[in-house]
This record gives sequence, C-alpha cells and structure tokens, in this order.
Amino acid sequence: MTVPPTAAAVRSRGAVLVAAITASSMSYIDGTALTVALPVMKLELRASDAQAEWISEGYLLLLSALILIGGALGDRYGRRRLFSLGTWIFAASSVACALAPNVDVLIVARCIEGIGAALMIPESLALITAAYGPRERGRAIGIWAASSAITMALGPVLGGWLTQSFSWRWVFGINLPLAAVVLFLAYARIPESRGEAKRGPLDLLGSACVTLGLGLVVLALVQMQQRVGDPASLALLGAGLVFLIAFVFVERRAAAPIVPLRLFALRDFNLASAYTFLLYAALGGVLFFVPFELQHVMRFTPLGAGLALLPTIALIAVCSPLSGMLAVRTGTRVPLVAGAVGAALGFALFARLGAGASYLGSVLPATVVLGLGLGVAIAPLITTVMGAAGSGDAGAASGLNNAISRVGNLVAIAVFGIVIAASGGGALPAAAHPEGFAHAMLGAGALAFAAAAFAVFLGPPQTLSNR
Repeated sequence: MTVPPTAAAVRSRGAVLVAAITASSMSYIDGTALTVALPVMKLELRASDAQAEWISEGYLLLLSALILIGGALGDRYGRRRLFSLGTWIFAASSVACALAPNVDVLIVARCIEGIGAALMIPESLALITAAYGPRERGRAIGIWAASSAITMALGPVLGGWLTQSFSWRWVFGINLPLAAVVLFLAYARIPESRGEAKRGPLDLLGSACVTLGLGLVVLALVQMQQRVGDPASLALLGAGLVFLIAFVFVERRAAAPIVPLRLFALRDFNLASAYTFLLYAALGGVLFFVPFELQHVMRFTPLGAGLALLPTIALIAVCSPLSGMLAVRTGTRVPLVAGAVGAALGFALFARLGAGASYLGSVLPATVVLGLGLGVAIAPLITTVMGAAGSGDAGAASGLNNAISRVGNLVAIAVFGIVIAASGGGALPAAAHPEGFAHAMLGAGALAFAAAAFAVFLGPPQTLSNR
C-alpha cells in the first residue's frame, strides 16, 4: 500500500522544484542575455576581440571542466550544501561582473561565476531526483525543463532591453533577486540529501588535467586568430592535448573517476555524445557571433538583436515537448536526423546576413528554421543519452552529456573566430569582411549535418529502451 506524502513533504517538494527552476533560470538568463549585451560591453570596455571572447570563454571553461566534479561533491558532502554554495558564488561573482572597472576584472569574475554554476547546475536536478519518487519525477523534470526553456526565451529580450535602456551592467544584476529566492528556499524549505557512499578520494587530479587541457587548447585557438601557424600557439595546443590525453589515463586508474569511462563502451552513447558535441558546437558559435553581426554590421539595437533571436528559442520551447512525444512513437533516430538537418539549414541561412540584409528576408527565416530543427532534435537527444546508458548510469550520463555540450560551445567560439579572422579582418564580424562571418555560419551548418550522419547509425528504439 502506498503511503501518501505528508503536507510537509509536499511543501518540501514544491520548494525544491521552485528553487531548481530559479537557479537554472539564473544560468540560462545570464548566458542568453549576455549574448546581446556583449557587443556593447566590448565597445564600452575597449576590449580586444580576444578579450571579448574570453568574457564568454572563461565562464564556459570553468563550467565545462568542473560541472562533473560539482555533481560528485554534492553526492558526497550534501546536495543542498553545494547547491547553496554554488548560488552564493554565482551571486557574488555577478556583483563583481556588474561593478568590473575593466575587461580583465570582468573576465576573472566571469571565471568565478563559472565555478559557481558548476556547483549549482548539477545539484538542481539532483535535488529534484532526491525529492520526487519515480512516479512523480518525470512530471517534475518536465516542469523544470519547460520553465527553463521559457527563461531562455526571455533572456535575449531582457538583456537587450536592459543594455539599451540602462547599462549592460544591469544584465548581471538580474541574478541577485533570483539568488535571494533560491537561498531562502534552500535554507528554509529544502532538506539535505546525499548520494550513495563513494569510495576513494575525490578525482582532483582528473579535474586538474581536464581544466588545464581545455584551458590551453582554447588559449591556443584564440591566439591562432591572430596568426594560425604561430609556434607558441602550436606549443600551447600540443600541451593542452597532452593534458587531455593524461586525463583519460587518470580516469582509467581513479577510484572514483569524474568520467565513468564504461559509458564509452556503449556504441549508442558514443554516437549521441558525438551528436551532442557537433550540434551544440554549431549552436554555441552561432549564438555568440550573430549578435555581433546584427549590431555591428546590420545596425540593430541591443533590444532589436534580442528580439531577432526570440523565434529560435521560443520554437525550441514549443517544439521540444511535441518532439519528445513523437520520439516515443517513432524512436529517436528519425527526429534526431531530421532535427539536425533542419538545424544545418538554419545555420547556413545565417550566412545571408550582412549589411543591407533585411529582417524579414534574411534574419527571420534563419531563426525560424533553426528553432524548428533544434526543437525537433533536443528532446530525443536527451532520451537517447539516458536510454543508451541505462538507469544505473543515468546521472553520470546526463552530467557527462551536459559537459560535452559546454565543451562544444567553448571550442566552437574559438574555432569560428579563426574562420572569421582568416578573411583578413578581426575575429569578430565586421562589415569590411563579410565573407568571414558567412564562412563561419556555413561551417556551423556543416557541423550540424555531420551530427545528422552520426544519428543515422543509432540502434533501433528497442535497443535503447531495453538496456
């Protein structure tokens, strides 16, 4: 006989869900609002192209490298404790970002913000998993996902309005009232929870290797935007690859690795991981560079740039639940292939942007097609990852897939900067060198099309559901 939950337990669950949604909203709004504020920040802070990139790359680097160990810390020392700590760090660093007197201080503050996000983000879903039973958990996660999608849609518009009407510094101020809500709920309503007991020390060596490896690779790629064959950049790239290779060996010998390598023995998980990296690399690169094209070349206002991107994010929010239901009937292979092909076309359509291009003729078709493609692909991708890993590794698979998507963003911004710089201008879009931006957008389309090719080889639906 099932015992109904007590009133206190129900209130606790509600508090967990609201806190998880609000915390995720902080990270999503911060990221999407920043995309339209960044061109103005670059001008006001007199930042170089490389410094403007590091405002985003610094955050993504620390988040990508530490998000896995962030989840492990919560399992060991308490999810509410790490969730609260991450929120405090995120809020404090947001204040530092808002008050930054120069671009160097801003980059450091953004790196610290990435550390806070790496503690906060994985614990939000872990707290939901701990608070809700198997029957209610799916609905709770669905509410969390839908709410997060809505906040993503609000981010560019809110960021554009604040930047245009007040200052880009107010974009970081959005996080403070949200953090206050999260911390109140965390201390007043959310019970502490931990994961299963872990043996062995924390995988600090693995975390150090992946952080140094990713950092050196991205630093080398950003430097190559000035000179592709620069010996110093090649040396940094080589050193970064050495650290990443060392990371694999460390994980094989670690008692409690942050990356369970057994997942990579699963064929469909490997295919889904490749798909994730390629699709999110394309998306991250486009969302970073398109606002520069809209504002610096097409003379959109910050608010206009935010509104221009709204169809993509809104369509992702609308189409993802429908695509998830379609995947239940058809399996994930068909929507993954169709979604990636649609996204590839949307990315390629952005190549038509430039001086003299119109919103209705160029911007709107690209954003709508891209939103439809991504809306079809994202929910089945999550289903594929979780189904390929099986219930025993669901948490590790979700965290690893999240990290892979962030690394894709991280690398793509640096690589697309090289493509744009190769046209003869700087690493950011400029009216004098329109072909660089067009080549980068076509490159994003090629990445998404390659993702579709990986999805073709996924196993049949019953293979995923019976693991």
